[in-house]
Amino acid sequence: MDCATLKLQNKIRWGIIGCGNVTEVKSGPALQKAIGSELIAVMRRDRELARDYATRHGVKKWFDDAEALIADPEVDAVYIATPPSSHKHYTLLAAAAGKPVYVEKPMARNHAECLDMIAACSTANVPLFVAYYRRMLPRFMKIKALIESGAIGDVRFVSTMLYRPLADIDLMQHDPSHASQAVDNWRTDPAEAGGGYFVDLASHMINFLEYAVGPITEVAGFAGNQAKRYTAEDIVSSSFRFSSSVQGVGNWCFAAFEKADLTEIIGSNGKISYANFDQSPIVLTTKNGSEKFAINNPMHIQQPLIQTIVDELLGLNQAACPSHGESAAQTSWVMGKMLGQYYQTKW
Repeated sequence: MDCATLKLQNKIRWGIIGCGNVTEVKSGPALQKAIGSELIAVMRRDRELARDYATRHGVKKWFDDAEALIADPEVDAVYIATPPSSHKHYTLLAAAAGKPVYVEKPMARNHAECLDMIAACSTANVPLFVAYYRRMLPRFMKIKALIESGAIGDVRFVSTMLYRPLADIDLMQHDPSHASQAVDNWRTDPAEAGGGYFVDLASHMINFLEYAVGPITEVAGFAGNQAKRYTAEDIVSSSFRFSSSVQGVGNWCFAAFEKADLTEIIGSNGKISYANFDQSPIVLTTKNGSEKFAINNPMHIQQPLIQTIVDELLGLNQAACPSHGESAAQTSWVMGKMLGQYYQTKW
């Protein structure tokens, strides 16, 4: 079914490839709750786990074969929620079937894979969306609005940092009952993830900065592995410059003694301070003092972005979604530059 035919429908019917933890609350229910959207099929390699997910979430079809899900005539669009190592493979299959693709972040393991995905979807004339959902979250839209309103004057530079203790890393994004598996999970396997927790988490931070401040055009970076807990990088430092001449620095460490999450966007008349991974208030500081904005995330955090995708596919807004393949590939290019020569091969 081509995109012109989709626009004649009143609903987009989704299939998920890889219904793991990210789909339980963040995205799966959002595909069901977005207006004009329906989740009708899920796939996991373990058929019983696929059936269990479908039963718990009220999804009528389940598969253990991704190609069968993609080929199902009732599936209009495909959401790929597997580790990054298979994003390119499944995107190319969905594109060849003429079906729009929504893929988890990071978009792929490296920039070259991103370009292959973009090319395949362009050739097939199907849209490619990526789950950088901060671009539509109210708290991050407020930050962008503050910048655009001139609340801090002209933006001069950006400072961003994320630190995590090793104890937190062992449990991060995992069920505590399976903590013993955390050190060897796919997020720290470069062949699966394209890097380590830097790639997993900093991708959100960098992607939003490029949305709010503009594309990063020059990057220098250093990566290392200081704690030796896994083969992926556990520390990255970088300096960068945006196309607008705004400059920036970033530090990410996943073997620190404390937890820290702070980005500051500093301008000629003030600054905006915020956390990327919790809901602490945004702080606007100017010569008149400080103002805080407490804005909570929605229960299903991907729903605002998914709504823009559905609207675009149904032709309700030709440029509804702010996160396409091109902008996501740009973020992967930046991360590759920040990682420098740490990875000599690209899997």
